[in-house]
Order: sequence, then C-alpha cells, then structure tokens
Amino acid sequence: MSFFDEIGRYRLSDLSAEVLNKSEREVDAALSKSRNDEQLDLGDFMALISPKASPYISDMAVLAQKYTRRRFGNTVNMYVPLYLTNSCSNQCRYCGFAVNNKFRRRILNAEETRIECEAIRKMGYENILIVSGENAQRCGMDYFREMVPVVGEYASYMMMEVQPMDTDEYAELRRLGVDAVMVYQETYDPECYDRNHLRGRKKDMRYRMETPERLGDAGMDKVGIGALLGLYDWRADTVALAMHLMYMRKHYWQTRMSLSFPRLRPAAGGFEPEYPIGDRDLIQTICAWRLFDNMLEISISTRENARFRDVITPIAITSISAASSTQPGGYAVDRHDLPQFIISDDRSVKEVTDALRLNGLEPVFRDTRSSIVCQA
Repeated sequence: MSFFDEIGRYRLSDLSAEVLNKSEREVDAALSKSRNDEQLDLGDFMALISPKASPYISDMAVLAQKYTRRRFGNTVNMYVPLYLTNSCSNQCRYCGFAVNNKFRRRILNAEETRIECEAIRKMGYENILIVSGENAQRCGMDYFREMVPVVGEYASYMMMEVQPMDTDEYAELRRLGVDAVMVYQETYDPECYDRNHLRGRKKDMRYRMETPERLGDAGMDKVGIGALLGLYDWRADTVALAMHLMYMRKHYWQTRMSLSFPRLRPAAGGFEPEYPIGDRDLIQTICAWRLFDNMLEISISTRENARFRDVITPIAITSISAASSTQPGGYAVDRHDLPQFIISDDRSVKEVTDALRLNGLEPVFRDTRSSIVCQA
C-alpha cells in the first residue's frame, strides 16, 4: 500500500481538529521527552504545532538549536537554484509559470546552461539545484540527458526539482550524476488539490504523491518533500507531511530525507494564499520538526525575508540559498521575465554569509554528502 492509499484513510479536517484539541499537558509531555532525548511520536508533534504550544516557542527554540548543533555542527550548506526553463504544461493557480500566464517562455540550450553555470561558479557555489517548469514534452528525459552532464561539470552535489518522473527515469538520472530530487506535494487534501490544479499532468494527485517512493525505489541518495504552506489549512498539511516522512523513514530507511517550507506568496494571475501562516506559527512549526526528527535536513529559501531567515537559521536550518534567481538565464544576463515567485531576501551571497558568521555559523559551498536540502 502506497502512502497515497494510507493518507486516503484520513480526513485532513479531522487531523487539524486533533491538533487544535491538544492540551497544555500534552505540550509539556512532548517537551519533557525532548529534554530527555526521547523519541517523539506523531501525537507529540501535533501538540508542538498546536495553539497551546505557542507560549513555549522560546523553550522549543533552545531545544531545537541544541539538536541542530549536535547533529549538524556549526556549518550551513549553501546552494543555488539553476532554472533551465520556465515552460510548463500545467495550470496551477498559485504559480507564475502556469501555462495560462502569457509571457515569453525560455528553454536554455547546452551552451546557455554552461554560461549560467560559469556565472554560478563565480558566485562560489558547487551545490546546484536544477529547476524547470513541468513540461515533459519539451523538457523531459531527452532534454535532461543533455543538460545534466553539463551541470555536473560544475556541481559537487547535483539536485533536481522538475516534473515527477517514472522509476526507471530516476534511476537513469542517478547514473547521470543526480544526487537528490525534491518534489513537493503542494497539499494533501484531495479537494483543495483538485481545486488548485486545473490542467496538465499535475492533476494526477496519486502519481505526484507516490513520487518519493519511486525515488526511493530508484536508489536516489536523498529525497526532499514539503507542502505549500498557505494553500490549505497549514496544520492539517503539516501533520500529513509528518505522516509522509514517517512512511518514507519506514520503507526507505537508507534514503536521506529533507524538508523545505515554501510559504505561498501572491503570484501572477491574481492568486492570494487562502490560509496564510504567520512568522510566529512558522517558527513554532520548524522548531517542532527539529524536535520530532533530529536527523532531518531542513532548508529555508529566499521566499522568506532576510530578518526571518537570520532568526530561524541558527535554530534549525541546515541549508540556505542566497542571491537566487527564478528565471532561466537570470545569473549571466539581467533578465526581466515573469518569475515563478517573488524573491523576498535579495541580499548578495556575501551579505548572507556575513550574517551566518555573525551567528557563529560557517557557510559551506561544497557538499560532501553531509546535510543539504533545498528549495529555491
């Protein structure tokens, strides 16, 4: 039974109600477990993301930082997203790349990709995340067979965030040098998923949700998962995401797991998040994740502003991007195409690394298979 079948036995609204019903006593019990280095269960996690845990954020942050430093030391991995194309065949309400948005689409060729990689190298990066719009016809395996080896000449650790693919294709990408693949479920609620994915292969919720399992079957070194916070009730999606992580830990224990927190922003086409999550709630949630799974690799993207990233990174983050561009050709040429989403932290690489060092952290640009997770 896949995770799609497993989560299908639950109503997400019931999961949210269970979180909201957690008591202060249950929060105390979960924190007591954390202080004693005991493993938290799903009920503990639900207590820590509940409203009753809000007064305990400071305590949670201290414990989360302890676990982060114990497992990952004082280093933070630096990665950069490389957008190869903004061509997409899906119509998703929340994405600037949606097929119904009218703007110039671009697909980088091998030489343009090399020029981008040269610009990235000058920025110091060797951890590269390949990103593309989801267009399997124009940017499928034939395209990646050509582009991945080019990027591989510049990357010490190569990651991808592209359309979901079949197991044999992931196995081939692994042979071509891809180390990790990130795939975000967007939301675990079927009605919300259907309402926000109007056209394209992405409408197939089962195929998308079973992608991490295909990656595990293909022997990928690392799999990144996440949910788009703000698309649905964030507490319900967060619990479902925790259940998904537990499933992957059980069935693919040799696969490294990573997590990201893409918080939805307004997008082209007039989209506004229906279930916004505030800074305080997001900090509480990230701390809860660290206490729930001490080994989990966690990243924070340039979707978040500089102040927020400077606060949360020393507490629980293992990787971070800086000076990101979400446009094909955005590093070598100053382009003004429609971005996938708005960058909130527009600091330079030096400004971000200086801030890390002020917090006693050391930025690492070359991954040695230790701890990197990403999302643009």
